[in-house]
Amino acid sequence: MTIPDHPLEIIWDITYACPLRCSHCYSESGRRPARQLEHDEMTRVADALIAMRPYGISLAGGEPLLVRGVFEIAERMSAAGIKVALFTGGWSVRPEMVDDIARGFFRVSVSVDGATAQVHDRVRGRRGSFDRAMRALALLDEAARERRLAGEERLSFGIDYVVVRSNFHQVEDMCTTVAPRFPELGFLSFGAVVPEGLASRAGFAEHELLSDTQAGLLGGEACRERLRSLAPPSVQVTATDNLALQMRPDRIRRGQFFPALQIEPDGEVRAMAAYEGTIGNVLTDPPAELWRRAVERWHDPFVVEALTPVRTMRQWAEATRKIDYHFGSDAVRARLDRRPEFVPAGALARR
Repeated sequence: MTIPDHPLEIIWDITYACPLRCSHCYSESGRRPARQLEHDEMTRVADALIAMRPYGISLAGGEPLLVRGVFEIAERMSAAGIKVALFTGGWSVRPEMVDDIARGFFRVSVSVDGATAQVHDRVRGRRGSFDRAMRALALLDEAARERRLAGEERLSFGIDYVVVRSNFHQVEDMCTTVAPRFPELGFLSFGAVVPEGLASRAGFAEHELLSDTQAGLLGGEACRERLRSLAPPSVQVTATDNLALQMRPDRIRRGQFFPALQIEPDGEVRAMAAYEGTIGNVLTDPPAELWRRAVERWHDPFVVEALTPVRTMRQWAEATRKIDYHFGSDAVRARLDRRPEFVPAGALARR
């Protein structure tokens, strides 16, 4: 596959502030400085991302809805013809926000990592987070219904489910018990947890990364067909092993990779979405040069050596730790060294 001359997708973690403490958090949000820019600088970042000509931009984090002025930023990018998506944990969704959400975003994903409060709240690290996510979905459902009846542009919203070992058993329950609660729900997206951020820790890899068998099932067409048969017919169901984020050299050659950039809150650009290590800043560096540096990093000898032998989820986590430590700044390496040990559910009770 020919590598495109610009990123097709951009993920902007617009803030690292977050009310949740997810065990697998890719960005360690809520545990580090927010690094959120002032509004004028966020506008400059938005314009720089527009200049990169992506098909879509996702606002993530952290919790984007904590950012003052986030709807103006989203509308600015939408007005430039870019499809802007929102990823939210649901905790911060309030009724007065819903109209702004509907205007600013073409797609809204609410993170729900369990079909019950017991499972979801444990993964998300805060009691009550399941109920708050359900309330957010109910608000979006009502807004979508009102817009449909009024003949207005459809509000597309759905659920993003990060599949870890301890919630794998509730994947089907999401289709049969949660999805039917929201008649206007548009999609259910199941994605294997990626060994990125806190999910790359050795303890997490041992206890919560999917087994290779589970990842294989999730990435298979039989699983997708089964989940589609269980969900309401109006709900689009997708499931992926997320191996496109691995950026293994042979996968890149076969076109099985994610041609995207991940932007940190202050405009720093990661070369690969699932790995630490920045290559410049959208506020100071030309878009074409940033993309050139990103592609160059994919083929860096250290990256090639670390990823080429990866064949299992555990090996992927080990490679991630190597790459993060090698390309991370001194500040990043210090943060990696401070990461808390992952303690699996029930371990404290057994001690």
